[in-house]
Amino acid sequence: MMIHQDKLDIAGLLRRLPLFSAVRPENIRHLAAATREKRLAKGEVLFQRGDTPRGFFVVVFGQIKLAFSSRQGNEKVVEIVGPQQTFGEAMMFMEKPHVVFAEALLDTLVVHIARAAVVELLERDKSFALQMLAGLSMRLHRLVQDVESYSLRSSTQRLIGYLLQHCPDPDQGSGSVTVDLPTSKQVIASRLNLTPETFSRILHDLSSTGLITVHGRHVTINDVKRLRESEP
Repeated sequence: MMIHQDKLDIAGLLRRLPLFSAVRPENIRHLAAATREKRLAKGEVLFQRGDTPRGFFVVVFGQIKLAFSSRQGNEKVVEIVGPQQTFGEAMMFMEKPHVVFAEALLDTLVVHIARAAVVELLERDKSFALQMLAGLSMRLHRLVQDVESYSLRSSTQRLIGYLLQHCPDPDQGSGSVTVDLPTSKQVIASRLNLTPETFSRILHDLSSTGLITVHGRHVTINDVKRLRESEP
């Protein structure tokens, strides 16, 4: 990605995304011509639940929260989307209203890719079609894993799993490592289907046993192997 005089190199950004890695340069240029940029301040809503999708989005920088609210006002975070990640593809193809709202967790820049351009590219480039299917399949797989986690894993297991998942080296066998939480504890708690109180209690319990040390959003896992083996 290159930005010169506040002008975004859309084609360069798209080429760096796994989704478009096998797409021919001329098709990338065609797709880039059908995009528009949207800058969001922290807390600004990109779209509401019930809005009609006109395409899908790529996060250039910042973070987007995908969530829905209950009638009682409780919020459930479905996904946290970061730089070079995409969202909104499934609802675009279904041509149905968004089932979640999208809100910026930080000052954020997204690129919107129009549905018509995507459909045209699918028709002319089979490799892109296969990668789009692979991306949607991976997202469905993560959704199934989430349902399994919420149904079969305890609150503590969910939080430990989240910390281990965000280790810089997920295959690290032992030793200490610091994990920087990507957003607020309240948002992460909702993502893990926990109340903020439960989230804080588990962090306190893990800290009191010496498994982790917490300083704001910085969580030091004092021994990765011990934490992994401690999952009840």
